Amino acid sequence: MTLFHRLLLAAIAVLPAAAARAEIPEVRIARQFSMGYLQFNVIEHEKLIQKHATLLGIPEVKVSGVRFNGPSMMNDALLSDTVDIVGGSPNGMYALWAKTRGTPREVRAISALVTLSYLVTSTDPEIRTIADLGKCKKIPVPSLKVSSPAVTIQMAAAKLYGMKAHDRFDPLTIVMSPADATVALLSGSADVNCTVALPPFMQRQLEDPRVHTVTTSFEMSGGPNTYTVAYTSAKFRDKNPKLYQAVYNALQEATDRVGKDIRAASSYWIEDSESKLTVDFVAAAGSGKDVQWTMTPRATMKQAEFMFEAGTIKIKPASWKDYFFPEAYGLDGS
Repeated sequence: MTLFHRLLLAAIAVLPAAAARAEIPEVRIARQFSMGYLQFNVIEHEKLIQKHATLLGIPEVKVSGVRFNGPSMMNDALLSDTVDIVGGSPNGMYALWAKTRGTPREVRAISALVTLSYLVTSTDPEIRTIADLGKCKKIPVPSLKVSSPAVTIQMAAAKLYGMKAHDRFDPLTIVMSPADATVALLSGSADVNCTVALPPFMQRQLEDPRVHTVTTSFEMSGGPNTYTVAYTSAKFRDKNPKLYQAVYNALQEATDRVGKDIRAASSYWIEDSESKLTVDFVAAAGSGKDVQWTMTPRATMKQAEFMFEAGTIKIKPASWKDYFFPEAYGLDGS
């Protein structure tokens, strides 16, 4: 046997192993920079998707994560199959659901992640109420029009001036990450004298005596509502039914873990974010009186209907179940 034939046989022998490696299923998770996604930190550190996939007969799964500043970029990544699971505001999910509804790539939520209140903060002593938001120079939000902070600002304007003026404060909004917005507010740079502050950055801002709370998201939107959701495409769910179930089961376990051990979840977030905040600080931010780590969607229809009325989405859902996958239908959602 010639050297060529020996090399050819050796190459053929490794092909099955290479093919097997290529067939290892993968779950690519995307999320933003605030701490509204602690379940994903727990899932990655404690390998919960791998655990539940094994229980369902999938012995090996690769799980990876990436972070984005706002929903627009994450939605683009989901549509282009660059990521599989997204953690973001329900508002960004509504936009993508309306855009893809009825197609093989239709996007829906897997579950809610957390209900919590965030703040509008300011260093200007004359800005004290929702009616004073027009005095803000710039208001940083993660993404224009479709991020939760941007929509909540619109709801505040509609509450004061009527639906036709829902975009009254839009010219003041600029795109900036929560961390960068905090730096800008505290340093007085970039004409930022107001922020829509998300946890744990809002707690950091309020440590500065120059910063005060103008209003809360619950006040602007009319009550408690879901802050973040996990969502994916029908394509991913249909192609990988057992893997999707493993993701759902992992979210159930992770939600329970966050509720029972906020310190462990907070330490994971600190490590993943390379944050200098202490575990005590982050754990306190994640366990306040207005924080509930739950998979149950709350008041999502109210915000979806607002976005339809504002013209941001072109389809009006009839029920919250229109934009959630069936696995969540047993939850007492709204």
